[in-house]
Amino acid sequence: MAYVHDPTVLRALAHPVRNRILGELSAQGPLRAADLSRELGIPANQASFHLRQLAKYGLVEEAPGEGRDRRDRVWRQVQEESLDFDLRELEKQPGGPAAAAVFRSQAASWAHTLVDAAHTVGPQEGVHRAVTEQSLRLTEDEALALTQELSDLLQDWRRRTRGRDASRRTYVFLSMLQPHPDSPGAPDAQPARP
Repeated sequence: MAYVHDPTVLRALAHPVRNRILGELSAQGPLRAADLSRELGIPANQASFHLRQLAKYGLVEEAPGEGRDRRDRVWRQVQEESLDFDLRELEKQPGGPAAAAVFRSQAASWAHTLVDAAHTVGPQEGVHRAVTEQSLRLTEDEALALTQELSDLLQDWRRRTRGRDASRRTYVFLSMLQPHPDSPGAPDAQPARP
């Protein structure tokens, strides 16, 4: 896992198109702006702009060996493993509180979008959807270990399935591990639901 230490990187990660571009580069490997344009349904010049912004933050770079010639710009992620960061630590740096607020807002909005889609989109041929909710009794160390095991498993699957295979589509896996919000003593505990 690559650790993010710069709060300005949060701003790049908070942008929905840039976050989606990183997801596609992670799932498929090196891509051109034209490839991303087709995948995301955005103009190629917009994809190029966001790729340059991600490069400015050190998240992507050109992959010259992947292009057909010198003018063919292909981009890849700088870090192939997942990005990790501690928002509380980033908030202690100059510009950190504002960057973290933007990131939290965008991340919450994206999570709502994913949950809504998982629960409201009807069955589709050739598409699998799953929502899993499990309650576990864990210590903090066990929660950290579980998080690492899940991350390792997902990294292994990403390595095995990475590439531009027309029979595959990009799936997104969202998981949250946290104390149950209804637990007594939990931060912002909510009253028990009926």
